[in-house]
Amino acid sequence: MPFYHRMGEVPKKRHTQFRKQDGSLYREQVMGTKGFSGIQSILYHHSAPTDIVKSDIYAPFMLEFEEQGALTCRHFLAGQYVDTGDAINGRHYMLGNEDILISVSNPTQTMDYYYRNGEGDELLFVHRGTGKVESMFGTLSYRPGDYIVIPVGTIYRIVPDPGESKFLNVETNSWISTPKRYRNEHGQLLEHSPFCERDIRLPETLEIHTDAGEHEVRTKTRGHLHSHIYNNHPFNVVGWDGYLYPYIFNIEDFEPITGRIHMPPPIHQTFEGNNFVVCSFVPRLFDYHPESIPSPYYHSNVDSDEVLYYVEGNFMSRKGVKEGSITLHPSGIPHGPHPGKIEASIGKKETLELAVMIDTFRPLRVVKRAAQLEDQNYPYSWVQK
Repeated sequence: MPFYHRMGEVPKKRHTQFRKQDGSLYREQVMGTKGFSGIQSILYHHSAPTDIVKSDIYAPFMLEFEEQGALTCRHFLAGQYVDTGDAINGRHYMLGNEDILISVSNPTQTMDYYYRNGEGDELLFVHRGTGKVESMFGTLSYRPGDYIVIPVGTIYRIVPDPGESKFLNVETNSWISTPKRYRNEHGQLLEHSPFCERDIRLPETLEIHTDAGEHEVRTKTRGHLHSHIYNNHPFNVVGWDGYLYPYIFNIEDFEPITGRIHMPPPIHQTFEGNNFVVCSFVPRLFDYHPESIPSPYYHSNVDSDEVLYYVEGNFMSRKGVKEGSITLHPSGIPHGPHPGKIEASIGKKETLELAVMIDTFRPLRVVKRAAQLEDQNYPYSWVQK
């Protein structure tokens, strides 16, 4: 959801001399997407961003997926995953395909290194906890309900505050943006959009680190985590401007669209990427036609797999799901409300549910380790008893 922003010191004209007090030049870095035809920012460093003194492979990045089994709906009690760690090493991968990877984590430790996803943007949803995202573009403070959008190539680290912490993580091989139908030809969010630019939080402070010494940046790309040792701090940026930077949008600022009869899931869409969308289910008034059925109808995902991450509240169409649960409803078979949920919804005036939905347009595969958290009875929970 790019719009122009500037922080720190930048020269009057791009690609011109910009000097320090001692007369030496700051080092200009153009960081952009889609070659030179996408969005970009220009950063000015105390020392060159190429100042690497050692490169190595830190570890292979290879996930083991299940072999294809019977086509069925699945439920993972991801809220029961309690292992802690830092925001990267602590990711417990659940689902993935050629376009995205979905994981959960409980980041309680500050990263003692810096990280860069060299393959695509990342979307981190904060279920619980507070803390900071430190990056080359500045520092962002996060809280529960925040969607943290981190562009490809951004060097960052997560510094959680003490206490409980839980994230839902989406790693992509592409970009993340707002839905096209909510933007005009200039990129501005339109009046019918469920959120606008005022709801977006940008980096708050630009902390300039000029200290020398070795600093490790781990880069994910090409099936591995690569370790790069820099001779200077990676956050030695004195200023930047442009359209590419990390930002935060809180799910509480999503204004739901309602109607007289049940509205389809696209009204909840918040983000989109290559072959996937992300939707926000938030507290809202129910349909107000005198004969409306607020519960969703049965539907077939003929083109997409549907993933729901349950944040809080009583999800009106489901039984047996808990906070932190993840359900997967695959394309090819119908799904919908559990028995009794349709009738129970009639006459209700509002829902207080909070959930994140991810729809993918290529089939998702289940990571083998996710089976440890699976509810084996879920596929048959629609049987009327």
